[in-house]
Amino acid sequence: MGAARLLARGWVVVCLFAGAHALRLTLGAGMPLMDAIRQIGVCTALFGAMGMLFVAGYGLSSGLSVSHSLSRLKPIHLAPGFNALVFIAFVLFAFFVQMLLAPAYAQGAVVDALKGAMRLAVFGQSALEDRLAACNLDGGRALSSAFSWLLAFIWLGSALSRIRLSAAILRIERKLRPESLGPQALALALGLASVVGIQALYVGTAYMHMPCRYEAGLPGDVLIGIGPLLLSYLIVAAITNLLALGPDA
Repeated sequence: MGAARLLARGWVVVCLFAGAHALRLTLGAGMPLMDAIRQIGVCTALFGAMGMLFVAGYGLSSGLSVSHSLSRLKPIHLAPGFNALVFIAFVLFAFFVQMLLAPAYAQGAVVDALKGAMRLAVFGQSALEDRLAACNLDGGRALSSAFSWLLAFIWLGSALSRIRLSAAILRIERKLRPESLGPQALALALGLASVVGIQALYVGTAYMHMPCRYEAGLPGDVLIGIGPLLLSYLIVAAITNLLALGPDA
């Protein structure tokens, strides 16, 4: 749960999710499949490479040389852990619901119950639905948001149940690969980012101030689809880094 790893995973997820939605929109506009794949694939790869270059620069700023860092890199370091695997599965599940199920089943008793439960638990769900009504938009967006919040709560509870183990592993990793910012500064930065994310998504400030053209386009699809999951991942990272500061983590 180091900063470089957190940034890399988050950037990859956002790029791939946005690329998949961009491909859907491009195909919906009538572009041939292979042309759409080439166009969207190049853009996604460029954006992904740009972010990973920044992350790599941050990771190497701890003072270790490139050759030394690569010599210590093992296949096990690239394999995702249990929390990451569940997170990836939930992202794919959220995308599937957003793409196929939500537009076709935007109304119904079960759907209304889910949206009502999320309105009760999440202020941002009510803010999003009010904004969608003001923009004359839905198309399953409210259901996609409610389902994403449900997945975010499930993943958050699962990750928090193993939070002390994650903190202990992080303390061991820091002894081998120190953080550039330092553990205290990193915990503070992640905590502040979590507070901003809670205000933007859980409270709903981002939804209330997003223009209608963004709500109906790619930014809105990405924010509604994986915004809650990314926020839960950020919160877990902040708590893990905070617990790792203590000697009994």
